[in-house]
This record gives sequence, C-alpha cells and structure tokens, in this order.
Amino acid sequence: MNEIGTIAVVGGTGKLGSAIAARLSRAGYRIVVGSRSSESAEAEAKRLGNGAEGMSNADAAAAGDLIFITVPFSAQAETLEQVAPFAAGKIVVDTTVPLVPPKVMRVQLPAEGSAAQCAAKVLGEDIRLVSGFHNVAAHKLAQDIDVECDVFVFGDDKDAREVVVGLAREMGLRGIHAGALANSAAAEAMTSLLIFINKRYGVDGAGIRITGELSAKD
Repeated sequence: MNEIGTIAVVGGTGKLGSAIAARLSRAGYRIVVGSRSSESAEAEAKRLGNGAEGMSNADAAAAGDLIFITVPFSAQAETLEQVAPFAAGKIVVDTTVPLVPPKVMRVQLPAEGSAAQCAAKVLGEDIRLVSGFHNVAAHKLAQDIDVECDVFVFGDDKDAREVVVGLAREMGLRGIHAGALANSAAAEAMTSLLIFINKRYGVDGAGIRITGELSAKD
C-alpha cells in the first residue's frame, strides 16, 4: 500500500462509489464516504464498516488524502465546486461519464471534449487530476469476484496516474496507463457503446480487456 492513508469517495452512496469504497476498504485504506446528505453518507459508512466515516461531500474532500469523484455527469460541476477548496495539491480521480439520459446508448461528449476536461476547467491547475474507472460495471465491482475489465487511467501528471494504477491493482483490477487527460474521451465514449452492447446482446456488464503482453515502461 502506498503512502495514502485516507481516501474520500465523494458520491460514495451511489453504485459505483460504494463499490469503489468497499474494494479500497478491503485493501486496507481508511474510507470517508461523502454525499450531499450527511445522513445518507453515515448510513453507507456504517454498512461499509471497517472504520469508515460518512459526512458531506465537502467535509469528505477535506478529510481525504486522495479524492474519488463518483457522481453522475449532471452533478459533476456542482460537486467539483464544493470539493475544489479542499483539494489543492491532492490527487482527484474523476470517474464521470457524460451520459445524457434518456439517450445513454449514444455518445454525447461535452463541448470541452470530455467529462475529465470539464473537471479540469472547474478544478484548476493546483489539483492533480486523473480520470478512470469509466468502463467497469458497478454491480460487478461491488461483488467480491474477479472483474474481467481493465481500468484505463488518464492524466497529464504521470506520477498521479501511477498512484491510481496502483490503487486499481490493490482493488483486484488491472490498471493501465492510457495517456493524457484528453484521451479520457475515448473511454468515456466507450461507456455508451458498452451500454448498447449490454442491451443488444444481453450481456451482464460488458467490459474491455487489452490483449497482448503488457510490460512495464517508464
């Protein structure tokens, strides 16, 4: 386990957030669950156990050494504005996918190019922004099983990317460096394709695996 002690999962009462929190908790991290409702966050923390705490999104961000953002696209900007004052110098992992209901099976990237670039616009330069976990089915991640899906990790800060790749590994997943933050658009768009494939072919949570032998590179 790296030097990170406490991880804040903002939006941690949702399906993806609670699944990420559970896996990180089992890996030995202290978890702070954030939510718009402190009461909901406290209830989720109690369910999670293992010393987890629940609080507002802003308080969770302040308490975390590293922050996961696990909210819908419609709540991304507002949530990031709440978190930003407490995130300077920290790694922020944004998992947001720009799904626009009801047409979630159609790629609808924002004018900025990706949800990750929307996050960068709100957070500014003092925050070590990384994006990832776009293509992992939350209901599978929530189970104590092997998930047949790689985690693509994007970011302009290579060291921050490396930390998040390591976290994915500790969660029982294979994290893969996928380049600059702008590349996040590819994984974000792929989510809509996976949703379509799930429906068209009756797949229970399609995922993406990179073929070939991957060797570590600096």
